[in-house]
Amino acid sequence: MPKTSETRYIVIAPTSSITPDQITRFIHTMAVDIQIKETCFGVIIQGQPEVVAKVLAEVRKLDPNRLFSKVRGFPIGDARRCRAEHGSRPGFTQLEKEWKDLPMFEAGLECAENKGKVCEVPKRKKLPVSELKKICDEVCQQ
Repeated sequence: MPKTSETRYIVIAPTSSITPDQITRFIHTMAVDIQIKETCFGVIIQGQPEVVAKVLAEVRKLDPNRLFSKVRGFPIGDARRCRAEHGSRPGFTQLEKEWKDLPMFEAGLECAENKGKVCEVPKRKKLPVSELKKICDEVCQQ
């Protein structure tokens, strides 16, 4: 059975200069049959899966390493998730955490683009006791 509608989040990384309003206006200029909802973290789009994929590909060209998307399990305006209908928002905390982590994905993507391979993260070292004593002394003197 073919899927008739798909809903996706387009989330803007906190380091991007693009606003949800700019993305919304950009999608409107594409003149496609799609539903758009602007949010504080980006936009939600809903429509035929082929149209959603086309819009997503064009939107990501605006800022490829700072615009991300994920599938949303509920359509736009669903009463079970709508704040106006007092719906619950159990996924918002997860989305907020993912949004805060986006700069790490951005750094990885840029590193892969620039060097052709993923950079190695230096291993964390234990803090020497002498350094810890020095920090404690500085804090205690304040």
